Amino acid sequence: MSTEGLQAQALIQLHPRDKVAVACVAVAAGAVIAQPGGPLAVPTAIPAGHKIAIVPIAAGEVVLKYGQPIGVASRPIAAGEHVHVHNVEMGQALPSQAIDGTASAPLAPGKAASFEGYVRADGRVGTRNYIGVLSSVNCSASVCKAIARAFEGPGALPGVDGVVAITHGSGCGMSDGEGLALLRRTLRGYATHPNFAAVLVIGLGCEVNQVDALLDGLKTGGRVHGLTIQVEGGTRETIERGQALVRELAAEAAQAKRSTMPAAHLVVGLQCGGSDGYSGISANPALGAAVDLLVRHGGTAILSETPEIYGAEHLLTARATSPEVAGKLLARLRWWEDYAARNGAELDNNPSPGNKAGGITTILEKSLGAVAKAGSSPLTDVLGYAEPVRGHGLVFMDTPGYDPVSATGQVAGGATLICFTTGRGSTYGCKPTPSLKLATNTPLFERMSLDMDFNAGGIVDGTQSVAEAGQALFRLMLETASGRPTLSEQHGLGDNEFVPWQLGAVM
Repeated sequence: MSTEGLQAQALIQLHPRDKVAVACVAVAAGAVIAQPGGPLAVPTAIPAGHKIAIVPIAAGEVVLKYGQPIGVASRPIAAGEHVHVHNVEMGQALPSQAIDGTASAPLAPGKAASFEGYVRADGRVGTRNYIGVLSSVNCSASVCKAIARAFEGPGALPGVDGVVAITHGSGCGMSDGEGLALLRRTLRGYATHPNFAAVLVIGLGCEVNQVDALLDGLKTGGRVHGLTIQVEGGTRETIERGQALVRELAAEAAQAKRSTMPAAHLVVGLQCGGSDGYSGISANPALGAAVDLLVRHGGTAILSETPEIYGAEHLLTARATSPEVAGKLLARLRWWEDYAARNGAELDNNPSPGNKAGGITTILEKSLGAVAKAGSSPLTDVLGYAEPVRGHGLVFMDTPGYDPVSATGQVAGGATLICFTTGRGSTYGCKPTPSLKLATNTPLFERMSLDMDFNAGGIVDGTQSVAEAGQALFRLMLETASGRPTLSEQHGLGDNEFVPWQLGAVM
């Protein structure tokens, strides 16, 4: 059954080839469910969001969901039986890869969508107007936070959304190699981000990640300034000097005004976390529908979390705009397989305990649902972590699956809005980029109503189609980009979510 126009029912079969269906509600032991092929007796209790065999599945048989492999039956599974980690394993279920190298062109929009944004000197358009205080090293983090604390509270700096301290636990004790280059690329992406009107970078003075080297070659148009604690004479002196500089920068930033800009200037990072059995049925497809609308209007969406597309990458390579783009994606998957092996792990270390409790059995099942966030648009580029997004359309950024690290790379690459789907209730906030939380089911949306910005549960309830949810979400994205505060922004969340990917040796 298609996810379009679902009716309220006990089970959802997502594809005609599937021998499993998803329980829309908790099913009690001994329940009998009416099905087209006859009544289905359920011997044990099955939680909502989990899978039920609708026909017998033989031991060793590939288990399909979405019409795609999610694993192999580790023993015979009877019709009506709970299908999960106790009777399904990865096995050899990975699909073969084929690089198509062709993709359909995006549809031309009718009336171009727009939002109200801040146009920066480099031509990029921000959705917020913050002042940033960035630490080059952990040793300057406390000073950065002290500077930002002086401007807490509504109206502290009129015309500015706030002062954000961007701090981290690295910057020294590292060699001049991959790890340092990655940290600098991430910090540079934040220093030049269009959601910052101006930025102050603060170092200690003796760290490996020197402020001058960090800022070297950046074209900032006077928006980025640097201080070092040892040069200023100490922490108190740096805090006083930093606060004075922020006041000067804020006075200029307050002059910026929103103006109407085409949606082509919007860059949206796609995230999912705290997933459940409904993620690939409701919120992720709804976000994919909104992404297709964004791309049709010339905008950009960033799909990420490389370990969480593992097993579903064939759905992306098949719509890559060139063999080179498809090859870059497969090369990143090979790197991850080697990276996991070198660390005594494998890419099937996911799903997390929370994912499994929500009904997701293998990384293949999670990946198929995760890729749904990308809609059906052509894949135009594959980027390294925190690399600047320069083109338009759907792009992929190589990041870990850990949400804060992944979103940090997307923001560094230029994401001016985050859309974050969740089935179990992630409360991820983000500064300087607003984060919309999209609930997969109505009970979650009602239970965490002060954290969830959008309810995709109507798809499961049968009150809304995927296309209708996508349209509503696209409108919310444009409103949020125009200044409508997200719930995490209303709560003041998002100051501690800067988590750069740490690679390389720490000495």
